[in-house]
Amino acid sequence: MESLRQLLGTIDRAQEAALLAFAAGHDVCSPSEYPPAVGVNPDEGFTVLVQDGHACGEGTWTARVPVRVSSSGEVVKYEPIIVKYGDSGCYPGRRPVGLQDPLAQGSCEDARGAWFARAARLEAASIHAFLRLREELALHGAGQALQDAALASAADEVRHAEVTTRLARRFGAVPPLPSVADVPPRPLREVLLDNAVEGCVRETYSALLAHHQALHAEDPEIREAMVRIAEDETRHAGLSWDIDAWAMPHLSTEEQARLREARRQAVAELRAEVAVPLDARLTAEAGLPSPAVSLALLDSLEQELWA
Repeated sequence: MESLRQLLGTIDRAQEAALLAFAAGHDVCSPSEYPPAVGVNPDEGFTVLVQDGHACGEGTWTARVPVRVSSSGEVVKYEPIIVKYGDSGCYPGRRPVGLQDPLAQGSCEDARGAWFARAARLEAASIHAFLRLREELALHGAGQALQDAALASAADEVRHAEVTTRLARRFGAVPPLPSVADVPPRPLREVLLDNAVEGCVRETYSALLAHHQALHAEDPEIREAMVRIAEDETRHAGLSWDIDAWAMPHLSTEEQARLREARRQAVAELRAEVAVPLDARLTAEAGLPSPAVSLALLDSLEQELWA
């Protein structure tokens, strides 16, 4: 930090303040967010908005944190401003653009019911994600095989939503229906960024997670359900990488680097999510991996696919 301060000298530009905040270990918010990531202080220096926390697990939260960067390069972190409280459990997968937070989280004392209720909501939301993906692939000139695979994936998610809803109800939970805002078709650049995060990272991990559950779930009904889901999710992950391969030759070096950075950030977020301890019934009966095993699974994917 001291070397960086000497290199920059007086901090009189927003980019320099953001760089110092990043170098101090903070996750600087996107410049497209509101309020803006960097603001000019009325007296001197800048205030940089950074992200903190994660939204997976009981008692978790995500926050925006003001960090003051003086003109001399001193970095001071202030109290976090919580913007969202976490869910009681996590379920990776393809989340559609426009997915709204549930109006009511519901309550279920059984950790299995809470987890499968969240799973059912996100499986149902994935139907919207794949239908939209199919439309956008057609709009941007992707081949018929990719479009058909997206449509078939939506049909798979209908079955997944039914299965996970049945499991949630078995354990005393009622899954909330997903609410997805109607948004206009996106430019290809945004479609590919979304595919990098939701497909190449989250859905790829979701497929590996389902295979782990299919092998380790002690509950026969859960184990049988996850065998079929694992097969489908593996195809969905393959579709994500096929879309990535179709698009890469048409992208500039800068655009390719942006996709890689999006994947890197998504992996970091996923690592924070899986580090949350789980109820013993989820690891035993539902076959979910412990945090240590989850991180090892992520390591294997990072070495084989994401590096």
